[in-house]
Amino acid sequence: MAVLPYKDKDTSKRDQVAEMFDSISPKYDLLNHVLSGGVDILWRKRAIQELRKAMAPKLPKRLLDIATGTGDFALEALVLKPEKIVGMDISEGMLSVGREKMKKRGVSNIIEMRSGDSEGLPLPDNDFDAVIVAFGVRNFENLQRGLTDMHRVTRPGGVCVVLEFSNPRQFPFKQLYGFYSRTILPLIGRVVSKDASAYTYLPESVQAFPDGPDFLRIYEAAGFTNTKWIPLTFGVASIYIGHKS
Repeated sequence: MAVLPYKDKDTSKRDQVAEMFDSISPKYDLLNHVLSGGVDILWRKRAIQELRKAMAPKLPKRLLDIATGTGDFALEALVLKPEKIVGMDISEGMLSVGREKMKKRGVSNIIEMRSGDSEGLPLPDNDFDAVIVAFGVRNFENLQRGLTDMHRVTRPGGVCVVLEFSNPRQFPFKQLYGFYSRTILPLIGRVVSKDASAYTYLPESVQAFPDGPDFLRIYEAAGFTNTKWIPLTFGVASIYIGHKS
């Protein structure tokens, strides 16, 4: 059964996820950094480093950042000096915050924030040198369908990098993180964002997500080859790399 943000509603996961992110968009960046102790910034930097290594000696000229939110991952990818980054999301609230951020940074000419569904991308085949997504695939209504569409828009020879939360496996970090994610995280999220469901959904969706080797199997079924799993911070997050032949 799908994990949903709002269990009292009969709308689809896609619609509920869009509603949730619209609700928390004004506080999203602040909460991300507070709840992770700023480690999420380092995770994004590492993921872009891994993309650079996976594509060496070339650098991607066109990138797609799926579930871009307010565009933090797209901004981090600017170190690769791409010609164009398309940031795509289903939440207009998040995109609105992101567009203002791009204007303030003076990068609106490079990073374009567009509305679009990750499981039915309004984009042509083989359009991007690299596809990236941070903390977004967990929210897909159909994970394999979303990954397959990401494969479709990646050009042959291109690379996909997924950064996502995962479940720590080793004692005592597994137990400590479990307590934090079930107790502390929802409390802080509720106080700051005023949306209790959003930060109850987060640990529930992480626990239900097929991480590690299970994710790689779905990744490969979507068409990606030469896949790789890189755990981060005792397994709290993971980087997944896939190539398109």
